[in-house]
Amino acid sequence: MISIKEKIAYGLGDTASNIVFQTVMLFLTFFYTDIFGISPAFVGTMFLAVRLIDAVTDPLMGALADRTNTRWGKFRPYLLWFALPFGFISVLAFTTPDLTEDGKMIYAFVTYTALMMVYTAINIPYCALGGVLTADPKERVSVQSYRFVFAMIGGLLVSGLTLPLVEFLGEGDQAKGYQLTITAMSILGVAMFLVCFWGTKERLHPPIDQQSSFKKDFTDMLKNDQWRVLSVASVCLLSGMVLRTSLAIYYVKYFLNMPDSITLFITLGMVGNIFGCILAEPLAKRFCKVKAYIILQLLAATMCIVSYFVPSDQVELAFFMFIIWGFTFNMATPLLWAKMADVVDYGQYKNGVRITGMIYSSVIFFIKLGVAIGGAAAGWLLAGYGYQADTLQTPDTQQGILLSFTIYPAIGSILVAFVMRWYVLDNQKVDQIHLELNREAK
Repeated sequence: MISIKEKIAYGLGDTASNIVFQTVMLFLTFFYTDIFGISPAFVGTMFLAVRLIDAVTDPLMGALADRTNTRWGKFRPYLLWFALPFGFISVLAFTTPDLTEDGKMIYAFVTYTALMMVYTAINIPYCALGGVLTADPKERVSVQSYRFVFAMIGGLLVSGLTLPLVEFLGEGDQAKGYQLTITAMSILGVAMFLVCFWGTKERLHPPIDQQSSFKKDFTDMLKNDQWRVLSVASVCLLSGMVLRTSLAIYYVKYFLNMPDSITLFITLGMVGNIFGCILAEPLAKRFCKVKAYIILQLLAATMCIVSYFVPSDQVELAFFMFIIWGFTFNMATPLLWAKMADVVDYGQYKNGVRITGMIYSSVIFFIKLGVAIGGAAAGWLLAGYGYQADTLQTPDTQQGILLSFTIYPAIGSILVAFVMRWYVLDNQKVDQIHLELNREAK
């Protein structure tokens, strides 16, 4: 059993990560288009282009972490080494130097790329750490439930405090306000990463006689059919989610015509997310994790579709549907991350090689690819529907924002439910794998 204290310490690492991750999802598109003055089409293309870099850096980071050996373990040291760089580059990404239009695009590309690279360097080892804290499947769900409750608390801090702090600290200058707000949040994030480092312990290790190379690890990973299923599902999942969350500000400001309610809308949505994560553990104890995950995705898709039919003057109903969607969608989130640890065990069971960092880093790459596709789609759709920053939108643009916020994200969840039909690591299969691995260890 892992102590509650250690679960909280581990969860604080994702509070720190989400201070940036949720800021990117909720505000970065808006920051680039309406504050920094970059075209939405370029923003969308940039988000996708940076993922090409991740295609190289993510698996390399996972392989590097698997081969790291220190007195602190394989994965924990990266929390210590990269906490400060992560905070510093986060501030740079939300800084607006006085540049030409081309200069702004170059600056945005360089700083966003640097932010994603340092995010890779700290977040992949952090995520892999969750796979070596315990071998108990139920404890894994518990660890991930704690993690995502604290992750959503980070999101709650971002959604509830960002715009008020921008206004307060900026004193009318939004560019200055964003920079100072991210500075304050980054300092808090650095402290949380350090608490996570000191408060956790790695307990699972590869077999002593394991011999591997990057090429062999990569080949073994490709042979893992359950890894392939999870990777495809992750792209579909995050594409829809990020498209929806990126357009939440635009939906409230231009469809509901309530710009002063943006903070309330996304904050209440984050509260729904938190309660969903809390209920993931009791849900996993009572039902098959795979079937529950599929059903939750279909329910989340239903919430999105129903939201399309909510008129702009039914504000309370629009808020309610967003909260219920977040609650349903994020009840499934800890289950997804618990599955990653199961996939690592499955790979060791099938191929005799335990490659925790490689599995986590590659799935995270597909998660980030989904984030990029969702962010790119948001920019492209805004441009395609004729969006003009900070002005009255045409009826066609308003309808485009509504479609992009409701119907298109629903497609992502439906695809996830479809793909997960090929995921076979249910509770019974996972228990069988653990029995076999324990027998081999003896």
